[in-house]
Amino acid sequence: MEIVNYNATTLAFIGDAWMSLKVRMHMLEKGYQNPNTLQKKSSAWVCAKAQAKMLLTLKEEHFFLEDEELILARGRNATIKTKAKNADIMTYRYSTAFEALIGYLYLFHKEDRLEKLWNKIQEIGETL
Repeated sequence: MEIVNYNATTLAFIGDAWMSLKVRMHMLEKGYQNPNTLQKKSSAWVCAKAQAKMLLTLKEEHFFLEDEELILARGRNATIKTKAKNADIMTYRYSTAFEALIGYLYLFHKEDRLEKLWNKIQEIGETL
């Protein structure tokens, strides 16, 4: 694993931005155009509860590689100074871990893994 100098919350910050953009583009590609509908549909995928569900589903499938598990642990154990609006602390920690992993994959140019993860996110997202 590369030496990751970014802290987990920084990785999560980038992961959140990447995930939001991908989900919004996905909703546009599905044909949604009404701004209210776009917001509701995309929020259902990027909220803490949904991201925690995605993470736990993928963990059950043993999707993550060893280095990814380390990043997930860092994200889950990060010191978070903000409070989740609509999630309990564990859900918020899982969500932060998931976003940190996405940020790690993006910043370290792991495009193949990021694409595989995005494909799985879409599968799970369609069930939300």
